[in-house]
Amino acid sequence: MELAHNLTLNEEVVKGLPDHKKDIFIFEWLQFLEKVLTALNRADVKERQKTLTNQLTALLTKSPGPPTRCLIAECLATLFSIGDTSPLFSTIDICNDIIKNRDDSPSYLPNRLAAITTIGVLYEKLGRMVGRSYEETVSLLIRSLKNAESQGRYEVMKTLQRIVTGLGSAGKNVHKEIYKSALKHLVDSNMSVRSSASKCVKALIPESQAILHTDVETIVSTCIRAFDSSNYDVRCHVAQLLAYLLAECLKVKSRTGSKAKIYDVKEVLGLLASGFVKAGKGSSAVEMVRGASAINREIRVGVTHAYNEFIKLMGAQWLERNMTLVLEHIVTLAANPRTTQTHIDAVYARKCIIFIMATSVQGMLGEKAQVNAAKELSKVIGKQMGVMSAESHTDSPQQSVITATQHVLVCSLQELGGIVQSLGTTATQLTTESNSDIVKPVMSVLTHPSSAARLAAAWCLRSIAIAVPALLTPLLERNMEQLDKMKSNGDALSGFSFAISALLGAVSKCPLGIPYSIGKKVFNQAEELLRSASQSSRLSLPRIQSGWLIIGAVMTLGPSVVKPCLPTLLQLWKNTFPRTVKELEAENSKGDAFTWQVALDGRAGALGSIHSFVTRCGDLLNAETTKRILVPLEYAFILLQKMPLIVKEHGAHLKACAAMLRLRLYDILCGLPPHSYEGAYKHLFRELVAEFTLTENPANTTTSLLRDMCHIDDSVILGAWLQETDHKDIEDQLQPNSASGSGALEHDPTYLYSVSNNIDPGALPLGVSVIDSSVRLYGKLFPRVSDKHKQQMLQHFKDCIKQAKAARQQAIQINIFTAVLCALKYCAEEKRQLGSAVVRNAALTLIMDMLASSSPLLRCAAGEALGRMTQCCEDNKFVADMVQKSFEKLQSARDVVSRTGHSLALGCLHRYVGGMSSGQHLSSSVSILLALSKDHAAPVVQVWALHALGLIADSGGPMFRTYVDATLTLVLNSLLTVPPSNTDVHQCLGKCLAALITNLGPELQGTSSVISDARLSCLISCAIMTDHPDSLVQAQAISCLQQLHLFAPRHVNLSSLVPRLCTSLTSPHLLLRRSSVACLRQLAQKEANEISDYARTLYKAANEDEQQVISESGLEGALFGLLDRESDSQLKKDVKDTLMSMLQSLAGANLSHWFQLVRNVLSAATDLASGDGKDLSTTIEDEDEDEENEEDDDEQFKGVKEKEVKSHLAPKWPTRVFAVTCMMKLMQECKDNRAHLDLALARELKAKKDNGQDYLVLHLSELVRVAFIAATSDSDKLRLGGLELLQDVIKTYSTVSEPEFPDHVVLEQYQAQVSAALRPAFAVDTPSDVTAAACEVCSTWIRSGVARDLNDLRRVHQLLSFSLEKLKSDGRANKQLIYSEMAGAMEKLAVLRAWAEVYIEAVSREQKKPTPSGTESLLDLVNPELRSLARLWIAILRDHALLSLSQEHQLPAEGGTFFTAETRDAVKSHYRSVWSACLHAASLYLKQEGFGIRLNTDSLGSIAELSETDRFHLLLGVAMEALCSRTSAQSDDTIITCLKSVYTLLTSKRESVVSPAISREILAVLHRLMLTRDNSNIRTLSINVLEQLVNTCRDSTTCCDDVTPGSSFVFSCLEVCLSIIVRHIPAINSNLVTSSVYQTSSLKYTNQQEMTQAVCAVLNVIEQLPSLLPQVHQPTGNDTGSLRRAQCHRAVAFSLLSERSYLSNANLTLLGYQHNQGGVSGQQHRRRRLSRRHQGSAYIRNSLQTRLF
Repeated sequence: MELAHNLTLNEEVVKGLPDHKKDIFIFEWLQFLEKVLTALNRADVKERQKTLTNQLTALLTKSPGPPTRCLIAECLATLFSIGDTSPLFSTIDICNDIIKNRDDSPSYLPNRLAAITTIGVLYEKLGRMVGRSYEETVSLLIRSLKNAESQGRYEVMKTLQRIVTGLGSAGKNVHKEIYKSALKHLVDSNMSVRSSASKCVKALIPESQAILHTDVETIVSTCIRAFDSSNYDVRCHVAQLLAYLLAECLKVKSRTGSKAKIYDVKEVLGLLASGFVKAGKGSSAVEMVRGASAINREIRVGVTHAYNEFIKLMGAQWLERNMTLVLEHIVTLAANPRTTQTHIDAVYARKCIIFIMATSVQGMLGEKAQVNAAKELSKVIGKQMGVMSAESHTDSPQQSVITATQHVLVCSLQELGGIVQSLGTTATQLTTESNSDIVKPVMSVLTHPSSAARLAAAWCLRSIAIAVPALLTPLLERNMEQLDKMKSNGDALSGFSFAISALLGAVSKCPLGIPYSIGKKVFNQAEELLRSASQSSRLSLPRIQSGWLIIGAVMTLGPSVVKPCLPTLLQLWKNTFPRTVKELEAENSKGDAFTWQVALDGRAGALGSIHSFVTRCGDLLNAETTKRILVPLEYAFILLQKMPLIVKEHGAHLKACAAMLRLRLYDILCGLPPHSYEGAYKHLFRELVAEFTLTENPANTTTSLLRDMCHIDDSVILGAWLQETDHKDIEDQLQPNSASGSGALEHDPTYLYSVSNNIDPGALPLGVSVIDSSVRLYGKLFPRVSDKHKQQMLQHFKDCIKQAKAARQQAIQINIFTAVLCALKYCAEEKRQLGSAVVRNAALTLIMDMLASSSPLLRCAAGEALGRMTQCCEDNKFVADMVQKSFEKLQSARDVVSRTGHSLALGCLHRYVGGMSSGQHLSSSVSILLALSKDHAAPVVQVWALHALGLIADSGGPMFRTYVDATLTLVLNSLLTVPPSNTDVHQCLGKCLAALITNLGPELQGTSSVISDARLSCLISCAIMTDHPDSLVQAQAISCLQQLHLFAPRHVNLSSLVPRLCTSLTSPHLLLRRSSVACLRQLAQKEANEISDYARTLYKAANEDEQQVISESGLEGALFGLLDRESDSQLKKDVKDTLMSMLQSLAGANLSHWFQLVRNVLSAATDLASGDGKDLSTTIEDEDEDEENEEDDDEQFKGVKEKEVKSHLAPKWPTRVFAVTCMMKLMQECKDNRAHLDLALARELKAKKDNGQDYLVLHLSELVRVAFIAATSDSDKLRLGGLELLQDVIKTYSTVSEPEFPDHVVLEQYQAQVSAALRPAFAVDTPSDVTAAACEVCSTWIRSGVARDLNDLRRVHQLLSFSLEKLKSDGRANKQLIYSEMAGAMEKLAVLRAWAEVYIEAVSREQKKPTPSGTESLLDLVNPELRSLARLWIAILRDHALLSLSQEHQLPAEGGTFFTAETRDAVKSHYRSVWSACLHAASLYLKQEGFGIRLNTDSLGSIAELSETDRFHLLLGVAMEALCSRTSAQSDDTIITCLKSVYTLLTSKRESVVSPAISREILAVLHRLMLTRDNSNIRTLSINVLEQLVNTCRDSTTCCDDVTPGSSFVFSCLEVCLSIIVRHIPAINSNLVTSSVYQTSSLKYTNQQEMTQAVCAVLNVIEQLPSLLPQVHQPTGNDTGSLRRAQCHRAVAFSLLSERSYLSNANLTLLGYQHNQGGVSGQQHRRRRLSRRHQGSAYIRNSLQTRLF
């Protein structure tokens, strides 16, 4: 393709190319020409202009494809704009002549489309340079629309739009004709034509004021009609048109005065409301007469898009000024009766209304503005409840008032909950200020007559509690109190039980939890409701419902709360159902409809609580409990079988109760082990099959699971990609055969506590939920039944499908195939076979029939099922038969349905069989699919065939390599010829291209001609898809380029890719933003510097009038801004990963930029609102100076009157939390460079003129400031981050000296800031986790030594003292808890740990440098509290010892000092983090004061006093337990602390307690540490402990023994000594010389002085060992100690053998040389080593003998 890189087209080369390569060559030349023309000077262009013009215009008549004709047009426009314009008119005439040609044949169509496209681009780029020729052209284009097909109409509309844009006001004489034509095609039958027509009308609006004068309502009406039967793209484009039109209407007054109709905000919003409420004024007369049918969901969703676009276009400042008006208008949409004619319409309308408020308020406004919005919504709620209060005084409240208020309340409450939850703890002000308390109006809704309103209020309270965890316990107690007070009111009873259940469900979302006593109180209250249900028939139903709902919510608190209640719970479940079959039969003959309703609701509630128990308390679900649970389930199942008769006898209103009963039963059985109810399979399958085959259900209800059961890669053909858009919440309701989008809390109140997310509350309708649950249970049990029953069920499915007709048949098919897919999925997951040949054939027959279904969803499900079958069948012949059947069908069938279904079947078979197993079918499959993919006459067949081809390429692996070239050629040629309006085809081509790139892999780096051609084809394909108008195709292009960069990075042009990725960050399409960020994430890992530089070129190249994608803060700033705008979790994660990668790579070289960026995010103090760029409302300018004095009411739509307003949202708290993480990462990256930590060096380097580097220590004041801001913020998570950052600052700079003041450190000047940052964390209302973190920072600050003056230190010390006093007072008084006991324990343990660490530091300072008498020290500050602290430290160690026991050991009933029996598991992690410091501190104190000292009992007096010996054994035992643990269980720091504690205990003069057995145990532990730990500090401390242990035993007469291995103290000592010597001198052991241990050891111990000291210490210990041997006789003369020496020789021999360290003459390291190593160079070291090696054996032997004897 190098021949294509010429300025003119080499026509000779083109003629010699094959036909399929000509288009590629021309396209490549056009790409090159487009780039090179802009780089040439005017003279060079004019020289070649005539030739180029002739060549380009000649290409117009050679049937160019869509990408080629666009490039031709761009090249011509660029050519005329740079060169001579005289050939321009002749070129336009040529294009007009092509359009005039009446040849309607398909072969001539590409020529006409190319001419139309060329004209459009010429007029757009050259504008008024074309003169008056546009009149003829416009007339010609409009006339051509009459007989044009869809592609022609699409291109004409695009060209008209370009003409309007290019000519501007100069073409006003043709605007009317264009307007009429575009308005007509706004309701065209083709969706792409509608989209292009909407863009054309939008382009006309700013150029033609007549539209704004007279035709606003006409355009609005036409737009609303355009929403009817529209697709997603049309809805987006028409909504943008409608929003832009209405926004311009608000600007008419300031521009045109009184000549046009003036619209205010209310009227503009009223135009949108007309479409939302009654489908617009353009509805047909038939629709208007039919009433209820006039509401069209597509229109409603389209108008919702328009609301969203309008508010976004007006901007955040406009929204803030008009907050009250906008919110009231939006929520009152729900009050219109026409909006909520049916329940499902009401649910969908509420979804739309909530979506509008969520995207505008939460998506556009800053935190302060969101607080104001929450207050406004609170007022709306209060106003609605005022209406209800006035209505309640009448004798009979009108149902219409109840209905209207309930929907308004539901919308307001859910949005209020969403706002509060997004604000987090910053929303505390909304609950504490008396004039803006949102809790009171929300609580008032709990007594509303509508259950939907009550449920919404409960959900809102749940959201408030999650956002502000401190309110969780008070809200629970408040609702429990109200429940007791209003037991006689059914609505209040229901409402407060809803609230209690929702709040209990929120506990799992709040890490600090609630007091465990609350759970018990709630359970007792619920039990009382159930027991009192029979006392009042009027209240029996709400009491039973409320009681069981609350019990189900209690289960979410976990096993620790439920376990004490389990006996009562099992009895309640048992009593709810008949105990015998006889009682069940007696029930049938008694009771009326009401009693049956009460009974069924009660049993459904009981089953709901069982399901909650099974789901949340699995640890309690042992065999005995399961057996007892199955008893009520058995009678529930028998009751279900009798329900048809009961419903028939007592009324159809019991059907809902029966359905709820079935739902609960199926859900429970799904959670229980299938083998536990194996005997009920027969009857259970009968019920399940009847359920989803709609045997007794007259409605055509379908399951919602089928799309989820299909493979995620099939989203292209199913349209499931809509789930990946920003409008998913409203687009869901338009999906066919799916109940998604219809979730509501009133469908299932248990959703209040069972939901896993906090965003979209609501369960699916009951009928759908029952079928979903039956399908899941059927799939789980199907693999476990016999082949006979499997075959019977499959045959029954076939019969059910045959008997049904039309829509009902399709509903049954959907349910059946979902069940079959679920069964096959479970078979594959459990490695079970489908069954015998009979079963396989029955399933295959069923599936094959569905491959020819008219429903794309069913065909996709059938293909997926066929692929799944291969996982459950090991018979290769069976797979071959299935493939052959699809071959035969594809060869013979000519209908679209069969060809698409069997194409997908081939793809699914290869996907699940794999490339290696399906190799014999690969050739035939690929050839057939390649042929089908070329069928341009049937785009649907193309889509399915290309999708299947992509699946085969993806799964084929190396086997597919042979077919890559042919497939790649197909993809490229299709991209060059397929119209852009066939977006599905382009999407599948993108998927196929991605699979091909993956298949080629690293081969793409090759230089052969074949690989070069393949790589070029991939790059051209990506370029074509990148310029496609569809966002999903563009996203595919970016993904393909990302893969290419992975395999062949040097062939991807980052200079063009990165700016495109940056531009896509502001795209309105989520998929495009996702793919862009994912690509940036990959690029940032290796080429962070390049992408940062390329991104900055966008900022430099941007004009002042353009919206800047990249600001002066670069790509990093844009990514930080994206974090605030985005709600997609995966996208935000990728953004964070990208920023972290860039920071890690770039921060060192560009510290000041990154520090400034992160600092600005953290210290942003102003909260000015703005949208994504300039608000449209802020661009309004006054044309006449006299209008400056207009009335104030103009301010409702006019923006700020400054010419340029650059206002930005202050970063939200999650972004600031991440910024804190970035700041800590920045500090971590700087720690390796000493200049960042040395102020004097940093100043010296900075003073150099040629040094552009910056150093972190120079920004220390700003670092402290941002840490202070974060630590004192309103957000608890940000406070935690700020405290962690502050601690890092203290640790990093506490030793950095101040050059100007010797003997001082730089942090001394920030003592006030540190204490001020810590003080708020010790307030009474501060959460426990914040206080615990602050205690750690206090400890770090005090131990750092920065504050040398005790008066300065007392500021922080007083905070710890206050916490200690608080701890003591909590122990003496029963304080009302807000958080769980675990949270209190965490705070207390953190306080005591801080004191322990401070005491250890104080003792260490005294040991290093004793304080002169008369001078206060740190120890003097700690001493007054030591007796109390020591008692508490010992209590912590006792608790830790208890918690370290296995589960089999029974803990005391009262728990421990700082934990209860319920909090045992929760507090273990907190004890693990504090016990080691407490151990060391207690050891130091008891050594100083004696183990027998009496400790204070003024705090927590329940702590049992320990004896002197017990204290010693407790401390030593806890330390030994940690030292004996696995290497991964304890960190090196913990081991070091334990060794220090053991050493302290051994030096405490407790020789009588240290028995020989204890001594040997300690030595065994030390020996193990020598073998498993490589930390030099651990080895040094171990040697110290060894020395002290030997000294202790030497002073004791009980430790003397012989040298028997296993029971000898001396032998154990020698084992430790020899292990230390071997680890320090590996060459002493010949077996280790060539091993990895030798290599590791030789690397670990490079400090020769340290090694020498260690070996010397060990030899000193060995020298003392003979004195520990027993005195057998009194030697005389030269025989002194001979027996001791003999025993020692024997011990050394045994130890050497146990260590396998044979003293080899060839491999001994010179011990004497190691002793004298200091100061010798490396060269001298090698020379001396060689010269002395032969002396090693004798020297080491003599040294050991000398030391030992």
